[in-house]
Amino acid sequence: MSEVTEATPDSQRPEPRGSNPYSMLLAILGGGVAVALVILAIGLATGDDGGDGGGTSEESSGDAASVVLSEFAIDGNLVVPPGADLAVQNSGTQIHNMVIEGDGRTEDLAAGDSETISTEGLATGDYVVYCDIPGHREAGMESTLTIDEGAEVSTEDPHAGANPDFAQLDSDMLDSFQPFVDQVTSGERNTEGAGAGEIEPVIDPDGYKRFDLVAEIGEWEVEPGRVVEAWTFNGTVPGPTIRVNVGDKVRIRLVNKMPLGTDIHLHGIRKENEFDGVAPLTQDLTMQGDTYDYEFTAIEPAVAMYHPHAHGYLAIPNGMWGAVLVSSDSLLPRGETVSGVEIPADLQPVREDVMVLNDAGTIGLSLNGKSFPATEPYEFNVGDWAAFHYYNEGLQIHPMHLHQFPQLVYAKDGIALDQPYWADTVNVAPGERYSVLFQTARPGVWVWHCHILNHAEREDGMFGMVTALVVN
Repeated sequence: MSEVTEATPDSQRPEPRGSNPYSMLLAILGGGVAVALVILAIGLATGDDGGDGGGTSEESSGDAASVVLSEFAIDGNLVVPPGADLAVQNSGTQIHNMVIEGDGRTEDLAAGDSETISTEGLATGDYVVYCDIPGHREAGMESTLTIDEGAEVSTEDPHAGANPDFAQLDSDMLDSFQPFVDQVTSGERNTEGAGAGEIEPVIDPDGYKRFDLVAEIGEWEVEPGRVVEAWTFNGTVPGPTIRVNVGDKVRIRLVNKMPLGTDIHLHGIRKENEFDGVAPLTQDLTMQGDTYDYEFTAIEPAVAMYHPHAHGYLAIPNGMWGAVLVSSDSLLPRGETVSGVEIPADLQPVREDVMVLNDAGTIGLSLNGKSFPATEPYEFNVGDWAAFHYYNEGLQIHPMHLHQFPQLVYAKDGIALDQPYWADTVNVAPGERYSVLFQTARPGVWVWHCHILNHAEREDGMFGMVTALVVN
């Protein structure tokens, strides 16, 4: 057996002669300076200026076409001859990158950083370029790179001498509201399809309430004229809302019409392990054409969600999610007084609904599967109470801000809070659910949006995670 030596407590260790608290730091810094001087001397002696060091060097970028990344645009000299280099510069304040769809990309570039990439091997034609930092492409960071035999490389700064067209910015911003205003005045939605509608169960002979969910890929209109290939349950984004009561026996039947295997995870529902929906640990993948039943007895109130676990990184951002509400009305803080505001003991909200947040995949920045101006306006009368459940099925946090009316946060992930609290902005992280209550005390049109600004507005106006309350 090897001998074990006990460590000496710091208080018993003799202090080195002549030491002080900064001596070790000074020694390290001194050594670092010495090494740096040696390296500098070698570099000067060999005349090495780093010119052969790869795609980010000054020499290689001198003859490269200048491309500029900013909030939130890709500008510059994007018409180049075959084989040209692109000197990509991040002139913004956030991290950006540039992806050439199907062929190559820069690293993630911090503010002020640059990288030179080559178009070597790309045939003549057009290529989509974009930033793949979540939310940035949707906010406007997408453009077209054209490879043209007759083009010439321009190294000029594309922003030199340029000023924004402020009148056009005003016009675009105002115009972006008009389709939403038309929705409010006409009462008709401006896109096809609406998600999160409640689904009625089939009562099976054994007493279970059965909800059939068909997984399939189909077209979905996210905003007027923008139709995407969505991954859906029952053809909508979000999928149908399942509403049951404590004590109900519930059966969810998955019917898979997808081209790949899938499953359903009931996030926030207590159930037996075999129904947790994590292939291959708790079940086999449900393959195309097959069905699988998930069962549970609702033993407590819940504000839960359903979505695939298998291939979730693809399926969920592309639209495969929905809500499960179990006696959620019982979570309301009836009769409580919070920060001096008394909640009526007989409170009956005129509306209890879900708002599912997303920011990625084919759906992108959206509320309940729609991007402004296609988001649903919510109509109330003065004095109404309303309850909403935020769900974040995206990849980023979203601080949800409701103008004018404080939101009473009364439950988190379906668990009633012992101490509800008021907030005008509620920050919702991926996978979280927050339940809020508010009273529409003043008439008007009151905007409701994510307060990460590029999730709600871009150069051509409002978009994405924006809607409004219309209070009569």
